Amino acid sequence: MAVKFQYNKTSLTNLGKQLKVRQKALPTLKNKESALRVSVLVAKAEAERLQFELKRALDEYGYMASLWNEFDPGLITVKDVVLDTIKVAGVRTPELKEVIYDVKEFDAFAKPMWYGEGVAILKKLAQLGIESEVYAEKSRILEFQRKKTTQKVNLYEKVQIPGYQEAIRKIKRFMEDEENLAKASQKIVKNRHQAEEEEEA
Repeated sequence: MAVKFQYNKTSLTNLGKQLKVRQKALPTLKNKESALRVSVLVAKAEAERLQFELKRALDEYGYMASLWNEFDPGLITVKDVVLDTIKVAGVRTPELKEVIYDVKEFDAFAKPMWYGEGVAILKKLAQLGIESEVYAEKSRILEFQRKKTTQKVNLYEKVQIPGYQEAIRKIKRFMEDEENLAKASQKIVKNRHQAEEEEEA
């Protein structure tokens, strides 16, 4: 990125301010990036753990496979999923608060006695599946923000800060050269005046 500047004090002051802003922001951005990196790993691990739990629970209830044919699938449905928003390293992410189920009434005497347990099993499986999806979404959001933060860190660290420093160096050199030229020309003028005065005397 080529920094646009002019060879004057105003431009030098503005560039100095821009440089300070970026140098101040860089450590904060780096901290945010590392916090996001850790949070992504935690969210991914939790999503994987919940997926594993779900698979294990499905395998555990595999022995009931033939019984599920008797089960009324419309007996239980997920009515609503209540999500909360929490900030992780300054990033808004979803958090599962509650899963609301709609369980239809059934006659415990007319239906098989395992129906009550079947409803509890389905609630548990749905909870695991939904929670796993929430954590997967959380890790996706955090990963996206981590990438954006990494890009900003790289932009500041590798492009903008060196660019501003180079521009400031160029302006200072130019101003020093101008000052030296002015002093040299003053010296020449002074020497000429002295020489002219000596000739006249």
